[in-house]
Amino acid sequence: MNQKRTKKLVFGSLMAALTTVATMVIHIPTATNGYIHLGDGMVLLSGILLGPLTGAVAGGIGSMTADLISGYVFYAPATFLIKALAAFSGGYLYRRFTPSRQKAQFRLLPFLIAGIVSSILITGGYFAYEMMVYSQPAALINVPFNLVQNLFSLIVSGALLPFLLRNHEIRSLSLETDTDGIQ
Repeated sequence: MNQKRTKKLVFGSLMAALTTVATMVIHIPTATNGYIHLGDGMVLLSGILLGPLTGAVAGGIGSMTADLISGYVFYAPATFLIKALAAFSGGYLYRRFTPSRQKAQFRLLPFLIAGIVSSILITGGYFAYEMMVYSQPAALINVPFNLVQNLFSLIVSGALLPFLLRNHEIRSLSLETDTDGIQ
């Protein structure tokens, strides 16, 4: 394994761990056994900093691990899929809408596009899952909680991203192409 792949693997593992911790530190239960947390900010950062594929794995595993540790085992499979999709789309859109010469810098518009789409996917994904597990009224109850959670996560990740991109090692990872050529 070359040095860049090793760094990406280590950073991906760190992002998965940070996602787990951010999900568990602030843990406010909601009406249908879910909870409000800041982990979604780490999910978005995983996609942006690691690229769509590696970020999806890190964000999905980190979020699923938090569910498993916190006793939300019935949410874990859905969480992995929803958060992996959110990290993938966030990472892809951020890179897609950031001109190549500016990828090492924080860009507000690409960040907002990536963050809003990721938030919609997370809110919609949990709504669909909770409709299957509970009912439509119960799923609707959690939509505002998911939106609040995503708003706070956007604020946190938006505040952290410019500082993270100042670090040479992180910046160099965020400029790499994922293994299958996805920017």
